[in-house]
Amino acid sequence: MLVNESLIHDETVEGPGSYSDKFIVKVRHALGELVTKILITESPVLHSPALLPSNWPNRINSSNADIVHMHWINYEMLSVEDIARIKKPVVWTLHDMWPFCGAEHYAEDFRWREGYKSKNRPGYERGGDLNRWTWHRKIKTWQKPMHIVTPSNWLSDCAKNSLIMQDWPICVIHNTIDTNFWCPLDKKFARQVLQLPQDVPLLSFGAVGGTVDQRKGFDLLKGALDLLRGEIPNLELVIFGESTPKIPLDYGFPVHYSGHLQDDISLIALYNAIDVLVIPSRQDNLPNTGVESLACGTPVVAFNICGLPDIVSHLTTGYLAKPFDKEDLAYGIKWVFEDSARYNQLSEKARETAVDKFSYKTIAKQYRKIYASALYM
Repeated sequence: MLVNESLIHDETVEGPGSYSDKFIVKVRHALGELVTKILITESPVLHSPALLPSNWPNRINSSNADIVHMHWINYEMLSVEDIARIKKPVVWTLHDMWPFCGAEHYAEDFRWREGYKSKNRPGYERGGDLNRWTWHRKIKTWQKPMHIVTPSNWLSDCAKNSLIMQDWPICVIHNTIDTNFWCPLDKKFARQVLQLPQDVPLLSFGAVGGTVDQRKGFDLLKGALDLLRGEIPNLELVIFGESTPKIPLDYGFPVHYSGHLQDDISLIALYNAIDVLVIPSRQDNLPNTGVESLACGTPVVAFNICGLPDIVSHLTTGYLAKPFDKEDLAYGIKWVFEDSARYNQLSEKARETAVDKFSYKTIAKQYRKIYASALYM
C-alpha cells in the first residue's frame, strides 16, 4: 500500500520516509490549496485541482504489481495527468464525486452530467472556473477506461451518467469492516466506560464538525428534535466528533458531547452505549458510521437519499425518512424507540445485515472478480 501520509507503523504501508519527503508532501498540498483561490465560491465542499506532477507513476510502473487499486488520491498525491501515466490495469474505488466532476468533491449541480460549460456555471461561483478547467483536463487525458468501483448504488448511478465515465465498467462494492472487531458489547458496560447515563434512551449524531456542515444535515435533525419534545420520555442526545461548545445550544434535551474519539475501541463503546444513530445527511456516499453502528447491533435512522439505502433497510434495520422531511425523521426516531420488542428485532437484524453485506469475506470475494476482470480486459 502506497500512501501520501502514513499514520500507522505497518511494514506493508509505505509512505514518505524522510523529513524532506514529508515536507514536500505538505508543500504540494499547500500549493494545491493556493491554486483553488482562483475560484470564488459559496460552496463549502473541498476542491482539488490535482495539478502538480509527481514521481508516483514511475514508482508504480516499475513495481512488480499486476494491478493498481486506487482509492482517495487527492491533496496533490497524484495529478490528473499522473493517473493517465499509469500503464498497469487500474481499479479505482470512488469515495466521493471528484473523479467525474471538476475540482469539487461533491456537486449539487449537474455539470458533471452535462459538461462543464460557461453557460451552465452555477450562480454561486465567480472568478476562475477551476471546476471547468479541471474537468476538461480529465476528459482530455483519461482516454483509457478504468474499472470503477463505488461503495453505493447512488454514486454508481452518478458515475454511469457522467460524461467522463459513462462508457467505463462500473460496479458497486460496499466498503468493508472487520465485523469480528465491530460487534455488540454489553450496553451497561459501554455506558459506564463512556460515563453516560444508564437508564435513559440515547440518540446519537456524529460527524467531524457535523453540526456546522450543511451537507451533514444537523439543522434538519434539530428541526426533528423540536418535534420530539415530550414524545420520548427521558430522551438524551450524544454528539461525537466535536467537543462541548463554549456556549452550548439548547436542543430541548440533555446533551452529552463525546468529543473527537481517536481510537476504534472508543467508537465501539459509543455505538454500543447508544440506542439509535441518526444520519440526517443531505448528501453522503456510504458513511462508515452507519455501517459500524449496524455491526454493533445499533439501528440507524436516516433520510432515503444517496448511499443511505445501501446501509439501512427500511423498517428492518432502522428507518429511512422521506428526504429532508423533518416530521418524517422525527417519526422514524420515535418509531424505533417506542416498541422494545421491535427494537430488539431491529438490533438483531442490524448485526446480521452488517455481517452479510460488509464483512471482509463478502467484500474480498467481490473484489477478486473485479481484479480478474481488470487483469484480462
